[in-house]
Amino acid sequence: MSSIKVECVIKQKNQIGESPVWEEKDSSLLYVDITGKRVSRWNSLTNQIDSIATEKLVGSVVPRQAGGYVIAEGTRFAFVDWVKRSVKAVAHVNDKEKPNTRFNDGKVDPAGRFFAGTMGLDMKPDVTDGALYSLLPDHSVVKQLDQVHLSNGLDWSLDHRIFYYIDSLAFMVEAFDYDIQTGGLSNRRMVYKMEKDEHVPDGMCIDTEGKLWVACFDAGRVLRIDPQTGTRLQTVKLPAEKTTSCCFGGKDYSDLYVTSACIDLDADALAKQPEAGCTFKVSGLGVKGIPPYSYTG
Repeated sequence: MSSIKVECVIKQKNQIGESPVWEEKDSSLLYVDITGKRVSRWNSLTNQIDSIATEKLVGSVVPRQAGGYVIAEGTRFAFVDWVKRSVKAVAHVNDKEKPNTRFNDGKVDPAGRFFAGTMGLDMKPDVTDGALYSLLPDHSVVKQLDQVHLSNGLDWSLDHRIFYYIDSLAFMVEAFDYDIQTGGLSNRRMVYKMEKDEHVPDGMCIDTEGKLWVACFDAGRVLRIDPQTGTRLQTVKLPAEKTTSCCFGGKDYSDLYVTSACIDLDADALAKQPEAGCTFKVSGLGVKGIPPYSYTG
């Protein structure tokens, strides 16, 4: 096995870096800074960063087949036109009974629907004000799950029959049977329970062998998990405790890009981990990821 190398490739610090997506056409990494309220594109060939400010806290960004991107920000879905530097609201998910929520992580399913979940702004462990929604190609919104603490990482099995999901404060990775025709979820079950030192499961992606990669917030690591057996296969340590999410990218999707956060770190903590909030590239893993899907609406 080749030796694993971890390097900080995007030195611009994010308060809460999240939602990394590789754009093959121009060798760029797309990502958000949630509390920094911006969507950014980092060109790996020129090392340049281009950003667009968002109006509200932005949880996730995905590519759009028609051009530009879709973001889940505040309690709305919006289209981003990168050329015109504009953000246009598409759909709102305002829940009058649970007004104190915001969008968090999201991803496009193999049929072109944009799934994104919400969380309570106060993040109390006993409050389940979050939900999981999907933005359909006709711009309508479906609530897929309710009673969620902190909606986070998500992905689909290679045969599109299983949906993998993380509600961070449940401290586990779960699976559902997935109906690709309807986008419906059923038969919820646990596939991996976090160990105590793995802390909080955050963002997640899948590799070409069907194994899951899970970023562990407050644990400075990414886990490779076999969802069939519920076992941890590998741990990759990073020089930033608040690892937030991950995606495959680079040539042949053989590099793992990992975002991180520096929010709420005091001067002592920042001195010990000066690369907190940076984005890392992990190479030499010996596995590859799959290209992201684009929203078709």
